[in-house]
Amino acid sequence: MPITKTETGKPIWAHRTPKARLVMWVGWLALVALFIFCWQVMTQGTIWFFVYDAPRQAADITSRMFPPQWGYFNELWLPLWDTLNIATLGTLISIVLAVPVAFLAARNTTPSVRFVRPVALFIIVSSRSINALIWGLLLVAVIGPGVFAGVIAIALRSIGFVAKLLYEAIEEIDETQVEAINATGASAMQRLDYGIVPQILPAFAGISVFRWDINIRESTVLGLVGAGGLGLKLQASINVLAWGQVTTIFIMILATVMLSEWVSAKVRHSLI
Repeated sequence: MPITKTETGKPIWAHRTPKARLVMWVGWLALVALFIFCWQVMTQGTIWFFVYDAPRQAADITSRMFPPQWGYFNELWLPLWDTLNIATLGTLISIVLAVPVAFLAARNTTPSVRFVRPVALFIIVSSRSINALIWGLLLVAVIGPGVFAGVIAIALRSIGFVAKLLYEAIEEIDETQVEAINATGASAMQRLDYGIVPQILPAFAGISVFRWDINIRESTVLGLVGAGGLGLKLQASINVLAWGQVTTIFIMILATVMLSEWVSAKVRHSLI
């Protein structure tokens, strides 16, 4: 902390030196200039009339959304079942594929840090970098619309999430337990079964349930790109301007997400 002196010779403690204060202000000015530049780039094609008119349009649509069409609930049970299947099956497939990827990515279990681990990390990054909606668009174009495309999209999106958290848990295990098992002359599979797996099981259970909870939310909108579920009904209702049906679908999605959140919390609490 710099020290300056007054005319009477008494020291004054300063939080920063004059040079540090100058650098800080220059940094703030550069940040403001960067924000202004980015704002101009993002809004150069904006039609501000529509922006100013947005509150009126939002109020008009909101007024049309009430009251909800409660009778439309009877048409949502099958799409809801599809949504739950998309989330559940996609999560199960991703877990099966993510477990070996996680062991190949962890430094203490990979057979090759130089060659195999980078490949596993590339798979993880690739999966996490592409949103489920983009996976859905690609898969609908490749294998056609329907629930199957949604299941594969959720699975491909979830592999990176599960594998990343799992391989971090593998790298954080207590190595003394593995060393103790090695001292008994155990094989590589026995070290894995008795030294590593028991330590990561709680984390694995929590990660799996948490990802299933996330996938419930993501699968509700996959129908917007033709991948089945409640999103398909939502897109159809929006296309025909049936705002009462849209409200009903929103209520169904909200109730489903709240229920999945409650189930996820209970299961994680019981497993961890």
